[in-house]
Amino acid sequence: MTTEVLRPARLGPADVVRVGAVGLRTRPLRAFLSALGIAIGIAAMVAVVGISSSSRADLDRALAALGTNLLTVSPGSSLTGGQSQLPSTAEKMVSRIEGVQSVSAVGRAADVKVYRTDRIPEAQTNGIAVYAARTSLRATVGAELASGTWLNGATGRYPATVLGATAAARLGIGHASPDTEVLVGGSWFTVVGILQPVPLTPELDTATLVGWPVAESELGFDGHATKVYTRSADAAVTSVRSVLGATANPEAPSEVQVSRPSDALAAQQAAGEAFTGLLLGLGAVALLVGGVGVANTMVISVLERRAEIGLRRSLGATRGQIRTQFLAESLLLSALGGAAGALLGVAVTTGYALYQGWPAVVPPWAPAGGIAATLVIGGLAGLYPAIRAARMSPTEALATP
Repeated sequence: MTTEVLRPARLGPADVVRVGAVGLRTRPLRAFLSALGIAIGIAAMVAVVGISSSSRADLDRALAALGTNLLTVSPGSSLTGGQSQLPSTAEKMVSRIEGVQSVSAVGRAADVKVYRTDRIPEAQTNGIAVYAARTSLRATVGAELASGTWLNGATGRYPATVLGATAAARLGIGHASPDTEVLVGGSWFTVVGILQPVPLTPELDTATLVGWPVAESELGFDGHATKVYTRSADAAVTSVRSVLGATANPEAPSEVQVSRPSDALAAQQAAGEAFTGLLLGLGAVALLVGGVGVANTMVISVLERRAEIGLRRSLGATRGQIRTQFLAESLLLSALGGAAGALLGVAVTTGYALYQGWPAVVPPWAPAGGIAATLVIGGLAGLYPAIRAARMSPTEALATP
């Protein structure tokens, strides 16, 4: 007579999921609160990455529209500490650099003030500067008109001016017209145009721009440019920048300043990335708190379900099956919280980006990485309670009140 040895039934993947879901179905409120903690952590992390990515995409779009190939050269300090001056040939010399596509310049008319009327005290200048401007300036810096027209060969010889956006606001002028005049250096100039804000050249926002010839004849302008703007081919920006100072002022190349205005925007982008790193740290903390919540829930679940564990062991469940049950329950809880958090983070990012007028960008790795991190944390958090449940003997579990 042979004795048949009973072997425990093997659990397939579907059985493991069903057994693991039993604990979630029987305690829905606790499962919901635990999953909510994880979801908040994942949502915070995905939203931080998504919002910063959307902001960066909007900045990149603005840089692409403005162009990052604008270089400027202006006078620096002389060896004696005084203000140096660009040669009158600076523009012509810069235009000969290989790779330069366009060149323009402005020259500040020193000690020339602008007033809305002749009844305003001389001390109230509102910080508005007067610049002689080349007719090519607008195309070179990419300025757009809010009203009126730009200076040309004809208006540049007569008392006509184009106001920067801030200057127009300070003078109380909303639009350009033949009847609108401002007092520039004691002479009346007709406002023929108003510029929109120019992001790469903010000095033009507070400027009154007049033609180069009329500035020399009416305002005592000495004809020396105080800033030269140049556009280059993207591939030639570095090489042009390396020779720009020496070309603009060959006799004193150390007395000029060469800059790329878009560097300020790039610095802004770098600051945004640093801020993103900080917020990601906060998201990780929220994720950790969610993981602790899962561990707490699983430990309490083991303590409350010792009778069930004992009954299952008495009916033939192995230690491995008990361990698998609680580990599966923890992973299911983490997966549900992670998936909900990823969806919530994407929704928050999309809504905020649409509100700000940004393109909504959520890197695919953010929700995928968040869910993966959740599963890892959930697995680690559920491992100890699962092992503890598996180590219980049937008699110990059933004897527990």
